[in-house]
Amino acid sequence: MQAIRSLFFKNWSSDVRLDGKTAIVTGGNAGIGKETVKDLASRGKKDMAKGEQAARDIMREVRGAKVVARLLDLADTKSICQFAENIYNTEKSLHYLINNAGVAFCPYSTTADGYETQFGVNHLGHFFLTYLLLDLLKHSAPSRVINLSSTAHNIGKIQFDDLNGENNYHPIKAYAQSKLANVLFTRELAKRTEALGVSTYSVDPGMVDTGITRHLMRPLVSFVKTFGFLIRTPAEGAYTTIYCVVTPEDQMHNGGYYSNCAAAQSSIAGQDDGTALKLWAASCHMLGIRWR
Repeated sequence: MQAIRSLFFKNWSSDVRLDGKTAIVTGGNAGIGKETVKDLASRGKKDMAKGEQAARDIMREVRGAKVVARLLDLADTKSICQFAENIYNTEKSLHYLINNAGVAFCPYSTTADGYETQFGVNHLGHFFLTYLLLDLLKHSAPSRVINLSSTAHNIGKIQFDDLNGENNYHPIKAYAQSKLANVLFTRELAKRTEALGVSTYSVDPGMVDTGITRHLMRPLVSFVKTFGFLIRTPAEGAYTTIYCVVTPEDQMHNGGYYSNCAAAQSSIAGQDDGTALKLWAASCHMLGIRWR
């Protein structure tokens, strides 16, 4: 079975150290996020992870790890503001912002601010968090923002006339839209911050065995069980994120899309700079912010 898995999953490792660096990993309490925090902590970097138990687990498993848990609800802009204020009050630098947390395939619901949950959490929440923390990222340059997307972005379309899914909601379409938004946000952010020393990358972690799939419909659950050998562990799902953290900047493409620890091609829609700019403007309007 391992031989079959090796045909699909690229083996990758790095011994790069990150001593003295600080990172924020959203959703660091479980799944890919927790494995990302664990790997980065082993490289000597301080992580701001979500979840006290996760922090204790990692510090117990990784000798010398420095992990701090902070409360962050990406479905509530007030919580995001409070989180960012806490970071500015306690941290002097921020070298890596890893926008990892997400929800998937959930029934229709809205965030505390009235946004459709998948678009609100997966895109708007991280868009707003990045906006609030950008000054610290600029101050700490060279720094990086890494947005976790998904291969599902390939079937995504930004429904500008119905971003909240109020007229025709479908959980898979809504998820795909939010993941396409991650790719487009990455492209536009890269243009705006490159001169400031902040690089941005989007990542496809692959199909990973995490709690994010709990809302999968029964036929897809059967597929997952049948082809379980093709599903990555959370640690394997974190590989490409770590790759985008430790790979030298001159070997990376700012604004690029990465999969299987290598540069990859996003969908045609994910390369549309006009749509990226329009989404940027729509996101700022929804959040009530001005981001030049």
